Amino acid sequence: MREETDAKKDAEKTTQRDRRNNNNRRNNFRKKVCRFCAQHTEPDYKNPDQLRRYTTERGKILPARITGNCAKHQRAVTAEIKKARVLAYLPFEKK
Repeated sequence: MREETDAKKDAEKTTQRDRRNNNNRRNNFRKKVCRFCAQHTEPDYKNPDQLRRYTTERGKILPARITGNCAKHQRAVTAEIKKARVLAYLPFEKK
């Protein structure tokens, strides 16, 4: 009987510890910063190496929630990637 209560107390302690660890993970969240705002640059279709970072291996454009771009620069990146694709600087889809 006494062993069962000790086991329950230990289980409660571990769950409390897990909750604290999960809370610490949330506190360690680091906000993404728009590279273009931080470096005071603009995306350019003539620089495909820069734009390649914003596409997946399959050629899809990454969303702002993943890249950390602000709305203004995300729209600009999308437009520049599309221009670069038409001019064959970037592929539409990689095989």
